[in-house]
Amino acid sequence: MKNKEIAISVNDLHVYYRDMNRFSLKKGFKNKGSGKIFKAVKGVTFEVPKGEILGICGKNGSGKSTLLRAISGIFSPDKGSINLHGNSISLLSIGVGFQKQLTGYENIYLSGMLLGYNKEQIDEKINDIIEFSELGDAINRPVRSYSSGMYSKLAFSITAILETDIMLIDEVLSVGDIHFKEKSYNKMKELISDSNRTVVIVSHSTNTLVDLCDRVIWLHDGLIKKEGKPEKIMAEYEEFMRENA
Repeated sequence: MKNKEIAISVNDLHVYYRDMNRFSLKKGFKNKGSGKIFKAVKGVTFEVPKGEILGICGKNGSGKSTLLRAISGIFSPDKGSINLHGNSISLLSIGVGFQKQLTGYENIYLSGMLLGYNKEQIDEKINDIIEFSELGDAINRPVRSYSSGMYSKLAFSITAILETDIMLIDEVLSVGDIHFKEKSYNKMKELISDSNRTVVIVSHSTNTLVDLCDRVIWLHDGLIKKEGKPEKIMAEYEEFMRENA
């Protein structure tokens, strides 16, 4: 790893939430420190070499999605640092990135510009994005009317066609109809075959992580429990989940 160019450096990363379940809005204005602090990520450190496909597994609530959102810049670290070494980055995740009052068509331009593309560059790609998404006339409807499957199709299509140096994928490959799952899975394999592209995949699917990834990190309660070859880590993770079901 020392001889490889690094695409992502995460150093002693901490990300905290404030638990608002028992939070009173009225009291909150009087006491801005109200609400219990939940530590979602608790001091995670790792590097991803350029071109590596890294998988992240872990039970619900282990900090996987929080970690991806921090790497993508949606969440700011409460402690520690993230360095993308000048690489462009995109996040595929249901519920993230779209303005729901805008149409799918309008969101393509918005998403593209957030990825660093200008209007002319998006103009060149928009027909390919719409065709790949298979949304048809629904592309002109507000995204708030989309099902989770339609949302996933649009999100995946934008990132698949408007390529970035780093792709973060949060369970998007598991959403949608069978035909689109297969299509997106094959497209993802094509995209990550580029030795210059770095990919981080969060998934509960053992097959996905073993088939696509070079390395897997197992997150547990906000910490790295283990990391290594996908086959070994996923076998240990599945055994742990069965024993603690």
